[in-house]
Amino acid sequence: MGEEGLERSRWRGVAVGAAVGDALGMPLEFGLASHPRALIRTMRPGRLPAGHFTDDTELALAVATTLVERGYLDPDDLAGRFAAWYASEPPDVGIHTQAVLSRLAAGEPWDAAAEAIWRERPESAGNGALMRSWPVALAYWRDLNALREASILQCRITHRHPECVAACVFLNAMLACLIRGDSLEKAVETAFTLAAPLPEGLACAVRLAPRRRREELRNTGWVRHTLETALWSLFNSHSFAEALIQAVNLGADADTAGAVTGALAGALYGVEAIPEEWRTALRGEYPLKSGRNWGWPDFIALADRLAALYVQP
Repeated sequence: MGEEGLERSRWRGVAVGAAVGDALGMPLEFGLASHPRALIRTMRPGRLPAGHFTDDTELALAVATTLVERGYLDPDDLAGRFAAWYASEPPDVGIHTQAVLSRLAAGEPWDAAAEAIWRERPESAGNGALMRSWPVALAYWRDLNALREASILQCRITHRHPECVAACVFLNAMLACLIRGDSLEKAVETAFTLAAPLPEGLACAVRLAPRRRREELRNTGWVRHTLETALWSLFNSHSFAEALIQAVNLGADADTAGAVTGALAGALYGVEAIPEEWRTALRGEYPLKSGRNWGWPDFIALADRLAALYVQP
């Protein structure tokens, strides 16, 4: 496979990997960490049928749809899609995201809504923008400066905390570098540069993540913990499956940890490395109540469309 084919495999791996990770983690969400000798390795039912993706992927598909249909990250269009998703009564919405989207659904402009909620909850640094950010990396992977600006904007539509913004830039920079074929170590260093200055706590967590012990990881909905889990899982494994199994079996916010880890592992190992039984089990509906059902070939097609955009800021 030539370099172009390898890049294609990696950007496809991001989209399929994120959705697969979301679905694998879904039944483990809110639970305790699995015992190291009894790790869950198969798609299982939870609050949704086995293999079904959650709000993590639904909101990422909203981001992807805006990029494909508008040709760039149009914040007004995207905010409208978020509001429409919220109005469809999804079964699961993050607390911070719900607070912002309820205002959007009532007609408040997105910038005012996001700013108001941040002022009400200045310490809120959830992972709701991080989990949906991977389509931005696929659209802008050839231009890191444009990627940085689009990543910031995508995040700020709902999440204004500096850790959330920096984490989205960091993740997307890593994804872009891995698609290009950089090593994991080089991707991390480039991401540090592009996301600079990282808030001190986030920077410390990211630097220490590869050397953490499993029992030290909390894997909560805090954006810092999600990025920490993903990096720990990648640096302490040697395959897509192993990385994802390690991440989701930490429990707590397992679906989001799975989505972020799956995107990164897909970029690192390529779509062919994703186990076939996981790919074929993947399913979900978007838009909600539309009857439009998604399987893994749909994510392949979407990834190709996003990667071909080369959108400019």
